[in-house]
Amino acid sequence: MSFEPLPDVDSFVASVSFGAGGLVPVIAQQWDSGEVLMMAWMDESALRDTIATGSATYFSRSRQSRWVKGETSGHVQRVRDIRIDCDGDTILLLVDQTGAACHTGDRTCFEHVGAR
Repeated sequence: MSFEPLPDVDSFVASVSFGAGGLVPVIAQQWDSGEVLMMAWMDESALRDTIATGSATYFSRSRQSRWVKGETSGHVQRVRDIRIDCDGDTILLLVDQTGAACHTGDRTCFEHVGAR
């Protein structure tokens, strides 16, 4: 299964409610297992690049720049599907993750168990 670019990208992007600083939160989830991998941010340009290339592209708030997941580490995320929540203020990327999703080297950024 490969990512099929959206037929009407402009309408999809217009339906996204970009918040403070022009950003929207994005959850990356493994497409076949449902495993939640990470949370990151996108600006409009990163979203459009993700749709156009099929490679997860995010916006770093600390560096104030876009980055493609795995560009330097090789731990890429190939997009299988893009979904938006009912309020238009959160994006869900269904991805095929290669290697670790977390910058710590863990498979996911949600490895640590909190209080129960």
